[in-house]
Amino acid sequence: MKFSIQSRNDDLSNELMEKAKTYLIDFGLVYDEENPEIVLSIGGDGTMLHAFHKYKHLSSTVAFVGIHTGHLGFYADWKPSEIEKLVIAMSKKEFNVIEYPLLEVTINYQNSEESTSYLAVNESTIKSPDVTLVMDVELNGKLFERFRGDGLCMSTPSGSTAYNKALGGAIIHPSLEVMQLAEIASINNRVFRTVGSPLILPNHHSCLLRPVKGPDFMVTVDHLQLLHKDVQSIMYRVADEKIRFARFKAFPFWQRVHDSFIDSDL
Repeated sequence: MKFSIQSRNDDLSNELMEKAKTYLIDFGLVYDEENPEIVLSIGGDGTMLHAFHKYKHLSSTVAFVGIHTGHLGFYADWKPSEIEKLVIAMSKKEFNVIEYPLLEVTINYQNSEESTSYLAVNESTIKSPDVTLVMDVELNGKLFERFRGDGLCMSTPSGSTAYNKALGGAIIHPSLEVMQLAEIASINNRVFRTVGSPLILPNHHSCLLRPVKGPDFMVTVDHLQLLHKDVQSIMYRVADEKIRFARFKAFPFWQRVHDSFIDSDL
C-alpha cells in the first residue's frame, strides 16, 4: 500500500511524521507523494484540509486518517501516544472507509463562458470588499430573497461544526447529503428582510447567488481566500465527489461533538 504524510510543520508533528514514515516503510508500505492510497495527516483539522486540497484530484481513490497534535479535532482520530497502534493497523490494511459529502462551488464570470470550480470540505463563504454584500439568492432557479449583510456561508455536514456553528447554524450528521446556507450579520429592518434562519438544502437542490451590488467578491473555500473579479454568479451544490476517511476504530460523530464542545476534561 502506498502512503504519504501531511504535517502541520511544528516540532511535534514533524517528529511524529518522521517516526511514522520510518515505521510504515519498515512494515513494507511504500512512501509515494504523487499517488498515495492513504494520507496520514499529523496536526489539526487545518492540516487535514491542506491534505485534502493537495490530493483532491485523487478523491475517488485516496483515504485520509489523522493524528491530532493539538486540541481534538473532527478529522483526527488518533493521539500522538497511539502512533505505534496506528502504524500497526495501517500495515494490516484492515480499515473501513467512510465517505462524507463535499460542496461544489462554481463561479461564473461576466462576458465570459469560462467558470472556476472548487471543492470544499468544510465551507465556502462570500463577502464583498464593500461594507455590505447585496446578493439575490435563487433556490432551484427561483428567487428566494435579496440578501443584505456582511456575507453568506454555505457549509457541508462535516463543516457544520466549524464556522457555520459560530453563525448559529445547525450541526448536521455527515451521513446526510445536504448543504447549509447561513447568514453572516444580515440586515433586517422595516425596509430590508431576509429569512433570518439557516437553510438546509438536499443534494438535488441548487443555490445560485447573483450579485446586485458590485462585481468583485472575496470567496473562501475552506482555508483558501480568493478574490474573484467580474463575477456573474456563484453556484453551490452538493458535489458528486466525496472525501474518504480510513477508520481503524469506532469514533461516532456525536461523540466527537460531545468531546469537542461539551466535555471539558480533554
